[in-house]
Amino acid sequence: MTVPDTRRETPQGTLLVIAKEPVPGRVKTRLTPPFTPQEAARLAEAALADTLAAAAAAPVARRVLVLDGRPGPWVPPGFEVVPQAAGGLDERLAAAFAGADGPALVIGMDTPQVTPGLLLQGLDFTSADAWFGPAEDGGFWALGLAAPDPELLRGVPMSVPETGREQRRRLTDAGLTVRDLPVLRDVDRADDARAVAALAPGGRFAALHAALLGAAVEGAAR
Repeated sequence: MTVPDTRRETPQGTLLVIAKEPVPGRVKTRLTPPFTPQEAARLAEAALADTLAAAAAAPVARRVLVLDGRPGPWVPPGFEVVPQAAGGLDERLAAAFAGADGPALVIGMDTPQVTPGLLLQGLDFTSADAWFGPAEDGGFWALGLAAPDPELLRGVPMSVPETGREQRRRLTDAGLTVRDLPVLRDVDRADDARAVAALAPGGRFAALHAALLGAAVEGAAR
């Protein structure tokens, strides 16, 4: 009798996380107010920690943190840390893909509700040349490329309502077969933080968000 091999093969792909060091006044500035710059930075660190935990749990060949700033204790084992390139976000994303040695998926630090399953889906190129993860605000939270080409990102207008549409169009205009990941909500403003915390109540981000709101209510009652 033949016993089936149930071991899961490690996807031959690189998972790229592009992020900023969570320094007060430099990250999540649109959370202020109602949060202080220090609290906003703590929320950013929690979001990044949740994102990196999901990445660490995904059985991929290589994990790379593409960081603007210095690494801290929030970087788990198993990650390479490389500095972000100079230039706009399109140039920094292009450079991140240029550093991959095969199929790759890039995500940011703004979706702490992401799961290992979603990340693996974005690295499954059996029926797609590219995976596109649209964000509710018109941008994108993930981009996977079977054959990373930095020119697919350079020149795409970033951080505007049409970013996602233009980036996806760039992929299809190049003749790529594009499949979509689920729409996720980025944490940019206070209402985003509240909604995302509710979507992933077991994470570090949700716990800190609840603690900060509880402290604010307690302080107002005094």
